[in-house]
Amino acid sequence: MIERDVTISIEKGLHARPAALLVKKLNEFGSNVEFQAGGKRLNPKSIISLMTSVIKQGETVRVTVDGRDEQEAMDWLIKNL
Repeated sequence: MIERDVTISIEKGLHARPAALLVKKLNEFGSNVEFQAGGKRLNPKSIISLMTSVIKQGETVRVTVDGRDEQEAMDWLIKNL
C-alpha cells in the first residue's frame, strides 16, 4: 500500500471532463484507489463519487493505492492530478 498527499494541479479542479478522464484511466488499473478530501473518503473510480466531492485546483488530497500495480497507478496520479 502506498499513501501520498497530492495537490490538485488540474485547472478548475476535478470538474466533469477531467473527472471522467480520471475515472476511465483509473479503471484500467487493478489496484484499489481511495482519495481522502474534505474529511470524506472517495472512490476515484466512480464518477458520482468524484462529481459530488468538488475537489478544486490547489486542494491537497490524500491518495491511497493498494494492489498489484500500485506504484504504476500512483505514478500516473502524481503526474496527472
